[in-house]
Amino acid sequence: MEQPQRASLLHTLKKDYFLWCLVGLLVLLAITGHGQIADYAELVDWHTIAALTGLLILTKGVETSGYLHHLGKRMALLMSTERALALSLVIAAALLSTVLTNDVTLFVVVPLTLSLRVMGTIPVTRLVVFEALAVNAGSTLTPIGNPQNLFLWQLSGASFYRFAAAMAPLAAILLALLLLLTACTFRSRRLVIRDGLEPLPLNRRLLCLSLALYLPFLKLVDMRQGEIAVIFLLFIFLIAYRHVLKRVDWPLIVVFVLMFVDVRLVAEMPLLHGMITQVPDDPRHFFVAGILISQFISNVPTAILLAEYSGNWELIAHAVNIGGFGFIVGSLANIIALRMVRDSKSWLVFHAFSVPMLCMATIAAYLLLFV
Repeated sequence: MEQPQRASLLHTLKKDYFLWCLVGLLVLLAITGHGQIADYAELVDWHTIAALTGLLILTKGVETSGYLHHLGKRMALLMSTERALALSLVIAAALLSTVLTNDVTLFVVVPLTLSLRVMGTIPVTRLVVFEALAVNAGSTLTPIGNPQNLFLWQLSGASFYRFAAAMAPLAAILLALLLLLTACTFRSRRLVIRDGLEPLPLNRRLLCLSLALYLPFLKLVDMRQGEIAVIFLLFIFLIAYRHVLKRVDWPLIVVFVLMFVDVRLVAEMPLLHGMITQVPDDPRHFFVAGILISQFISNVPTAILLAEYSGNWELIAHAVNIGGFGFIVGSLANIIALRMVRDSKSWLVFHAFSVPMLCMATIAAYLLLFV
């Protein structure tokens, strides 16, 4: 690795506060005797890590090809106002997440959005934040929209349409609230696209290679062969496009590994299990508990945890999908989106909109379920 790149990586790592918080928590858990250190690797879902790594490589390949920049400029020119652009991206992200899952959707829409950064006075960071909220809202609808739904769908034994029908009212409410928040947040001022920008060089071979590898890679991941698939990708890009690998956000992989270990160690704490057993046998309290627990250990582990205490999969699904809003840890999709935007202020911007969204969604869902 060249000296400037090494210095840039070290500078990025020094400012990666979330990464260091996860490291600190892991050290604390290890010191206090939570689990055997030798067994920590078994807590990591390496299949998910492999899938994430492959998607990062392929997405970076598409982004580096230069075509996203050109597509983003054309899209911006078609939209008359900042609000129209925001609403279009939010709706697109929400719809795609119902079939592509929330994480994969972000790998499609966020790089496109980031390509708008150099084109004018477009609030790119805020757009990415709303796209993260959009995939959390849209993925609520289907059993394949996000990992927690997939888990609960398999657990419930319900048909695809039965699951989607049960979640449709909540998904509609979340999307309506988000569209209202989007319309109120983004202004109706006209988009100003800067002229005179040097067009980015296009690399058609890199674009075609990256796109051609998407479906085979996802197919292998679906067949639980993600580790083999990502080794294959690494080999191809190492030979043909090594510069793409240098631009991949490798610390994000470390963040996810640490998240798996930290979250699962916390979820196994007797104290947490004791708190759940003390929740009164009341669906309303269980609903609120699911939302609150998601804020600290993420919604997927919360779904797995709550399923041990209740067979009401619909109630759990409502709670953990709402729990994806609020704190960034609530959903792993939030972390992916903000890591891709690479803006130190994105964390504050995210919580400024995500926490109010959590409050509105909780009240609306509570009225839907219990009134």
